[in-house]
Amino acid sequence: MAHLFKLALNPIAFNLGPIPVHWYGIIIATGVLIAVGLAVREGRQRGINPDYIYDMILWALPAALICARLYYVVFQWGYYSIHPAEIIAIWDGGIAIYGSLIGSIIVVILYCRSKFIPVWLMLDVAAPTVLLGQAMGRWGNFMNQEAFGKVTNLAFLQSLHLPKFIINQMFIQGAYRQPTFLYESTWSILGFAVILILRHNPHLFKQGEVFLTYVMWYSAGRFVVEGMRTDSLMFMGLRVSQVLAIILVISSMIIFVYRRINDPQNPWYLEGSGVKLKPSTEKGD
Repeated sequence: MAHLFKLALNPIAFNLGPIPVHWYGIIIATGVLIAVGLAVREGRQRGINPDYIYDMILWALPAALICARLYYVVFQWGYYSIHPAEIIAIWDGGIAIYGSLIGSIIVVILYCRSKFIPVWLMLDVAAPTVLLGQAMGRWGNFMNQEAFGKVTNLAFLQSLHLPKFIINQMFIQGAYRQPTFLYESTWSILGFAVILILRHNPHLFKQGEVFLTYVMWYSAGRFVVEGMRTDSLMFMGLRVSQVLAIILVISSMIIFVYRRINDPQNPWYLEGSGVKLKPSTEKGD
């Protein structure tokens, strides 16, 4: 059995001279590119100019990265106060999804208001693509052997019919671990598929409800998976992500129902912005 963990994957994909290029960064970047491409395609159908999405991404990405790191560092300040030079070492992992969402949503709100774009509609367009990006991003955690779960055994992992490379990579700190990265990634991919199937049904979602559905879906799954992890960010003895997940699920449900009851004139998602854009002539778009 001891030989299995020696086959753990190298987190470094290749080197550009003295600079190591990590799989973590490659996977995150790939997820972002795919998410942007899908958002642009859907946004055009909903009357959102692709140029607005590209411009917004230029602001949202650095804000998401900075907030994701700050969120993580704040709740791990006991360590980073002693090792301040490592605060910027995001290539070794240590960014929080909830932090990135906070930063991104702030940028989306500010940008859309400045361009007179319906904020809820933009969030709806982006939500499922973000979910796909999150699913891909968990494989960056896999390469870094982080975001893992409690100790388990080889027999359990084999019972899940996992490929050998996943089982090997789950041998961490001298023991096999629950592949919580895989649980969350699978949940996110399933949510992405469900939302994509449902969101084009007439008179199902009003603007804002695709986004709220995403928040509820992701947070519910994250609450369960977080309880299996051993590297959770903690505050006053509580798992931060679980507390935040509960708050987000409840608040999203309240907002969903409140808007349905008190704003019956809220437009349907498929009505989009009301602006008709010319069909794209770009190949592959």
